[in-house]
Amino acid sequence: MKTVILAGGLGTRLSEETGLRPKPLVEIGGRPIIWHIMKIYAAAGLTDFVVCCGYKASMIKSYFANYFAENYDMTVHLGENKIDFHGSPSEHWSVTLVDTGMHTMTGGRLKRIRNYLGDEPFCMTYGDGVADIDIAKLVAFHKSHDKIATVTAVPSPGRFGILEIGAEEDVTGFYEKPANEMGWINGGFFVLDPQVINHIEDDTTIWERQPLENLARSGQLAAYRHTGFWQPMDSLRDKRELEKLWDGGKAPWKRW
Repeated sequence: MKTVILAGGLGTRLSEETGLRPKPLVEIGGRPIIWHIMKIYAAAGLTDFVVCCGYKASMIKSYFANYFAENYDMTVHLGENKIDFHGSPSEHWSVTLVDTGMHTMTGGRLKRIRNYLGDEPFCMTYGDGVADIDIAKLVAFHKSHDKIATVTAVPSPGRFGILEIGAEEDVTGFYEKPANEMGWINGGFFVLDPQVINHIEDDTTIWERQPLENLARSGQLAAYRHTGFWQPMDSLRDKRELEKLWDGGKAPWKRW
C-alpha cells in the first residue's frame, strides 16, 4: 500500500521557518517533520511513499537524494569517482518525489500523481502533522466498510469547522462550529480508493472542500475516530510544543 504525503504548500503561518525551507523540512528534534510522519507509517509496515512537492520542491528532493550523505559515515575515493557509505540503512523506504506545481491546491496535487498510485487503496496525509494513530487499525477500518474514503476524525481543539458524523460512522456533512460546541474535525491520515480522484476537477480543486463534501453527500466518506494525541505544526508555537515533547522523551507519536 502506498502512502501519499502532501508537501507542497507555502506554510505561510510558519513563515519564521518556511521563508528558508518548505514546512515538511522544518525540524523536530533534528529531523524534518516529514521524516517523523514517514516513521509513523513505516512502523505499520507502509514504506512506499509518494511525496507531492511544490514550494521549494528542490529542497525536499535534495534531502532524500542526499539522505545517505547526511546520515551515514562515508569514504570518498576522489581518484576513483566512488563513495562508500558505512553502516546499515535504518529506513528501508521507497520515496517517489513529484513536483506537483507551485500553486496547485491539495486536490490538484492528488490528481497530478494518479499515475503513481496503481489500483489499490492508498493512504494520504499532510506533511505537517503527527499523531499516535495506529495506522494498521485505520487501514483495517477502511477495509471493513464499503465506502471509498476514510478520514481520521479528531476532537476539535476549538478553532476549526467540524465534521457531522452519523450513527454508522459515515460523514454526512461539514459545518462551522458554534461557540462552546465540541465536535470532530478532519485530522488527515486518510485511506482512499483511487476512484476518489474522479471527484477532483483540476489544479484549483481544494481536496477539503468540494471532493470531501461530495463524498460525504453521496455516502462514500467514513470517519475513523482517533481520540489520542494529534497535533499539526501550523505555527511557531506548535513547533516549540512538539520540540519540547521530543526533547523530553515524551513524544506520543513515536511509535517506532
